[in-house]
Amino acid sequence: MLSNVAAVLVDGVHPFELGVITEVFGLDRADDGLPVYDFAVVSAEGSRLRTHGGFDVVVSTDLDRLEEADLIAVPAGDSYVTRDFPPEMLRALNRAVERGAYVLSVCSGVFAVGAAGLLDGRRCASHWRHTETLAARYPQAKVEADVLYVDDDRVITSAGTAAGIDASLHLVRKEQGSAVANGIARRMVVPPHREGGQTQYVDRPLPRAQTDTVAGVLSWMERHLDREVTVEELAERALMSPRTFARRFQQETGTTPYRWLLGQRVLLARELLESTDSTVDAVALRAGFGNAAVMRHHFVRWTGTTPQAYRRTFRTPCPAL
Repeated sequence: MLSNVAAVLVDGVHPFELGVITEVFGLDRADDGLPVYDFAVVSAEGSRLRTHGGFDVVVSTDLDRLEEADLIAVPAGDSYVTRDFPPEMLRALNRAVERGAYVLSVCSGVFAVGAAGLLDGRRCASHWRHTETLAARYPQAKVEADVLYVDDDRVITSAGTAAGIDASLHLVRKEQGSAVANGIARRMVVPPHREGGQTQYVDRPLPRAQTDTVAGVLSWMERHLDREVTVEELAERALMSPRTFARRFQQETGTTPYRWLLGQRVLLARELLESTDSTVDAVALRAGFGNAAVMRHHFVRWTGTTPQAYRRTFRTPCPAL
């Protein structure tokens, strides 16, 4: 259940990362049939906080609000990499996870999560500039450098800036289904889904081809998810060598053609399970898995649940295809 959300701040909070959490969970979109979250922002360090942007924010200091939240979000902040955090804030984060709530950090907010002891034995992410420091500070954490976000047992950590949007929409999709996540993304005018394992940035962009581009192949792949294709075939369609195509695909999407294709197939399967009465076998065929057994294998690996269980959770009445 995801209905009660609280963001907890300390001095130096970054306005954009706070805005990400507010934009996803703090706006009333009931006119689009989307859920309205019980959203609050609280401070662990006094009612007036200085932001990294140079202006102040005035918020509640009632940390009791964290005790009822289904999600506690920790946005990034100035000096979060080196500073200490209020003990009562850290205890609240621990209690949240113990009672089954989520904790989500954006960028350097992960250092507060680490200070609470919640990274020990868990996979985690942060901005690429901070990953070495994070690994040194919390050696029992499994830091995954250069990924957008990581979801590990009620603790979700994301990289810098817009990766917080991806992590937030991932959680919405996980708890409330594709229709809700897509609806929020549409209102925000952002991509509805980016895989957490995608890379954060392109270090040295490749020159664009003189003819076709990877974007054209991506569009073709989206329209033909039910077709089995090889890198060689995709490269030929892009008028590139297989090696150049694979390298450019990784640079432009942050993942391999195979994983991109799998992710899109799982995404389509989720949407079909939610919105149609098609059998699991029919969904598997339409999504490009071939049969229900293959789809179940990949679906469980990507979502942590079976297609049947997913449908029972998120099914909405809709005419069959």
